[in-house]
Amino acid sequence: MEPSDQDSACLAAAETRGGAPAKIVLVAAVALIDPDGRVLLARRPAGKSMAGLWEFPGGKLHPGETPEQALVRELKEELDIDTSESCLAPFAFASHGYDDFHLLMPLFLCRVWKGTPRALEGQELAWVRPVRLRDYEMPPADEPLVALLRDFL
Repeated sequence: MEPSDQDSACLAAAETRGGAPAKIVLVAAVALIDPDGRVLLARRPAGKSMAGLWEFPGGKLHPGETPEQALVRELKEELDIDTSESCLAPFAFASHGYDDFHLLMPLFLCRVWKGTPRALEGQELAWVRPVRLRDYEMPPADEPLVALLRDFL
């Protein structure tokens, strides 16, 4: 079977990467969905990498943590809301190569939590209708998840 042009391009890209493998960084993220069907986005504050970009709340996993455990912890630390692992539904994942690391990010959906999200780490928050998610500039890893989420909701 002859490879297609797309297959050939993929193979050529794989052959030219070379070098040491990138460090893999595992980050968990969540699409909090309110009763009106809006999704919560957080804007990265000044001083952080990718400052000013909008993202789904979440963060890096601590050693020994599952993605669900990390999200329960991060939602409390960043937004002062409580949820449980059973309220987090796996939805999709992103795999994206940045210059100095490779990001692997599962995205969960959550419709049940206690409290009202409030920014505890200097970030700006916005409740966004799914059809408007593209209006918010996001990190490259988050972008492919937007279309999936918009189509699902």
